[in-house]
This record gives sequence, structure tokens and C-alpha cells, in this order.
Amino acid sequence: MYFRKIERQTKCKIFFCDPHSPWQRGSNENMNGRLRRYLPKNFNIDIIEQDYLNKIARLANNTPRKCLEYFTPNEVILQHWNRFCRTTL
Repeated sequence: MYFRKIERQTKCKIFFCDPHSPWQRGSNENMNGRLRRYLPKNFNIDIIEQDYLNKIARLANNTPRKCLEYFTPNEVILQHWNRFCRTTL
């Protein structure tokens, strides 16, 4: 299992939601909705350029979120990484 390797290398624990438990995935479902702005249903993903996907990721990771007290995901992960993980990015 690849996630175990990541846990060992980063000294950070990885958690998964239980199957058939949508209440555990609220922010994930919210992100899916945000991505639909750029990648509508039935869109042929095979024709998308990597640069466009990178742009979507940058926008998503630099958008402040209410659930993160209006910090961006990038800010939160860097704070967490610096506080709890023993390796550097």
C-alpha cells in the first residue's frame, strides 16, 4: 500500500473515510462541486492539457475557505507540515 510508504517517509498519519459515510466527506464533496466549474460532467478529460490542470490546482489551493477559518489550503498544509512533520518540503 503506497500510503504506508508516504506515512513512513513523512512521519505523518494518513486517514481514510469509511465507505458509505458521506458525512465524513463533506469538504471533499464541496471540492468536487468547485471542480465542476472547470471540468463539467461528460467533459472529455483526455483532451485537457496538464498546464490547465495545474492552473485549476493552483486556484483551488489558493482560495480561502470558511472551513479553514479563511486560510487557503496551501497555508494550512504548510502550517501543519512545519508543526507536525519531521521532513521538509
